[in-house]
Amino acid sequence: MHKDPLVDSSIIQGITAFRGSVFPGQRQMYRRLVRDGQQPKALIIACADSRVAPEHITQAGPGELFVCRNAGNIVPPFAEMNGGVSSAIEYAVVALGVRDIVVCGHSDCGAMKGLMQPGALKDMPNVAAWLRHSHAADRIVCEAYPDDIDPADRLRALALENVVVQLAHLRTHPSVAAALARGRLSLHGWFFEIETGTLHAYDGNRFVALTDDGALPVAEISVPRRAAPDMAASIAAE
Repeated sequence: MHKDPLVDSSIIQGITAFRGSVFPGQRQMYRRLVRDGQQPKALIIACADSRVAPEHITQAGPGELFVCRNAGNIVPPFAEMNGGVSSAIEYAVVALGVRDIVVCGHSDCGAMKGLMQPGALKDMPNVAAWLRHSHAADRIVCEAYPDDIDPADRLRALALENVVVQLAHLRTHPSVAAALARGRLSLHGWFFEIETGTLHAYDGNRFVALTDDGALPVAEISVPRRAAPDMAASIAAE
């Protein structure tokens, strides 16, 4: 039997521990998840950074979160590409009926560093192309923030503005737009500060640190609406 010497031994040890110590005590839960299917509470679109694990941050168990991770927690606008992120969004909203979607950025983000220093991406053309979906955030920081802002503060501002930009992109997806109009979806913007463990949430205007006794701010709570109220009235009368 071929054994790959490149696989870190800690990964193998972790798999062994899961199979031997963890799974036996959770066997019934996993069987129930297969029998009843998944019913996640929310879709979280997070960065692929290994230091930012949504399930760990929220202490969620199997079946509780539908997670999509990529470099820079990016949501491409609907018309620009049909890929894994778009498919995950559509499936989560239409098939799974999630009521919340979270875009989660974080401190010390390598993707945002690449956006600030495009020369560092000369050997990573795919990453550079992917980050074009964050160019609006970069322009905001360049034109709406002080020129002499400290580099660390600029990086943080860029990561925060990027979350807001991706929330705007999220609204271009037909499944999301329809769910918002039906009042069946809320959008959230999060920022996880790795060094302190603090979670900041976007309230539609700014990011606010979450406290133990505080409610979690929401970027957009959907309310049922139609732009043609007279048509809505005629439909109701039928």
